[in-house]
Amino acid sequence: MRILIVGPSWVGDAVMAQSLYKVLVNNNPATQIDVLTPEWSSNILQRMEEVAGIVVSPFDHGELKLKARVSFGRDLAAKNYDQAIILTNSFKSALIPFIANIPLRTGWLGEMRYGLINDIRRINKESCPLMVEQFAALGEKTAKTLQRPIPYPNLVVNSDNLKQLSSSYKFDLSLPSIALCPCAEFEPKRWPAHYYSEVADEYLSKGWQVVLLGSSSPKDKIVAEEITKGLSEDLGGLYFDLIGRTNLTDAVDILSSMDVALTNDSGLMHVAAAVDTALVALYGPSSPGFTPPLSSKAKVLERENLVEIKPDEVLEALDQTTCK
Repeated sequence: MRILIVGPSWVGDAVMAQSLYKVLVNNNPATQIDVLTPEWSSNILQRMEEVAGIVVSPFDHGELKLKARVSFGRDLAAKNYDQAIILTNSFKSALIPFIANIPLRTGWLGEMRYGLINDIRRINKESCPLMVEQFAALGEKTAKTLQRPIPYPNLVVNSDNLKQLSSSYKFDLSLPSIALCPCAEFEPKRWPAHYYSEVADEYLSKGWQVVLLGSSSPKDKIVAEEITKGLSEDLGGLYFDLIGRTNLTDAVDILSSMDVALTNDSGLMHVAAAVDTALVALYGPSSPGFTPPLSSKAKVLERENLVEIKPDEVLEALDQTTCK
């Protein structure tokens, strides 16, 4: 059985989709899974044992480019997939499997996709309230046959790469360490930078290493600068701003080595959960009722406005998490 997954765009969703891949392989170990994904999420798939092939989409988020899409779909037809599973709900995402003439095309009804999808599923939010459950249900004949507990994502860690990163950036793998992941795509989901500075100060004063992780986007770098400027502690060689200096697979390895991570509701939150690192996740205005961190080592703090979550509350949650 050869299956093409039309994967989600966002990194966190791409991590959660691994639960579907696990369901498919558990049901049929001979299944070969290829994932069609945007370039920015492709690296994370390299750390999923269930994924045999990565097909990078040439289209930016939201682009139709119908002529190019038809050409791309026809090229994919040569791979003779038996099934496509479309994880996103857009009309555009269902076009390529249809053009590639994949015989079984499974997905949620979404926007006007009759005909494009011939194995239409309807979301029952009462039986599958979580996004990860909705993904995993597409790997079964019906949502009612979804076996629980759902297998959680677990990303492969490259210990050799971790040692190389430690050597390059001069952080000590033997010291207690906290990762701060202060970035998020949407500003309301970002806990204030000066609050992160207070947390960093507290851990630096205890002799912990503090490692900042995030993307190379200009707004992420601005957040990093604000955190660094807000520090009052002597850094003492224990503070490492790696925002914009690592890729996603590097972040997987670094997060796996941390004693705890503090993160907004972001892709790196899901990465931390998928490498079994203890974490405190800050939610607002998004809801952990739909996309929680998939880990028994996670503690969630939630407010409609993140400013209402104060550093003392976060420090207490971090202490509780690391003492488990």
